[in-house]
Amino acid sequence: MNIRTISINALVAALYIAVSLLIQPFGFTNIQFRLSEMFNHLVVFNKKFIFGIVIGVFLTNLLFSPLGAYDLVFGVLQSLIALLVTIGVGRYIKNLWARMMMNTAIFTVTMSIIAFELHLALGLPFLFTWLTTAVGEFVVMFIGAFIMMALDKKISFKTLLN
Repeated sequence: MNIRTISINALVAALYIAVSLLIQPFGFTNIQFRLSEMFNHLVVFNKKFIFGIVIGVFLTNLLFSPLGAYDLVFGVLQSLIALLVTIGVGRYIKNLWARMMMNTAIFTVTMSIIAFELHLALGLPFLFTWLTTAVGEFVVMFIGAFIMMALDKKISFKTLLN
């Protein structure tokens, strides 16, 4: 990894943390609208963004999560799994918009991991919690896809880390 890749990933992690802080009350329980999740779309443009995203999730959960160790394990694991699946499956999908919608679907489905975490940590009902967290994730990721596409026209995420 070169210094540019490290620096840009550090910036992504910092942005993830800053945006998460803005909506802190709505980012950690059974009703989640963590706006910073839109940064998950960065791996659709370039897989090297995985480092900044995962570090951002880890530090956000470390600094702000009321669930402590639960979020450090389950939250980071959910992000890592979803990002790796997106990178793997994304190789076979050429259309950028289709990859973003696939990424949205993967993150929405893997919210089952977060529902399981909340079931363990807070005793919340698994299926209902999966529904509420999945809806929040879908909304953020879907709207985030439009934002990231617009930003990509100005920034060119694909070539940013090359």
